[in-house]
Amino acid sequence: MRKCARCQTEMVENCSIKVEGAGYGVVMAIDDKHLFSKRIGKPKVAICPDCCEVSIYVENVKNLDR
Repeated sequence: MRKCARCQTEMVENCSIKVEGAGYGVVMAIDDKHLFSKRIGKPKVAICPDCCEVSIYVENVKNLDR
């Protein structure tokens, strides 16, 4: 359960980002200089039903270099 950073309301999770006019979404990667960058995964979106704040997050952080 994610809480809104602005108003502390429970956010609606597991929404997605889509490119308008296309059937594909967005993929996050660590290094954008190479064609086959290390992919982190697809971003998820949480939306606050009260103030419309949007939060972008990834579920699997195992692909991050720490």
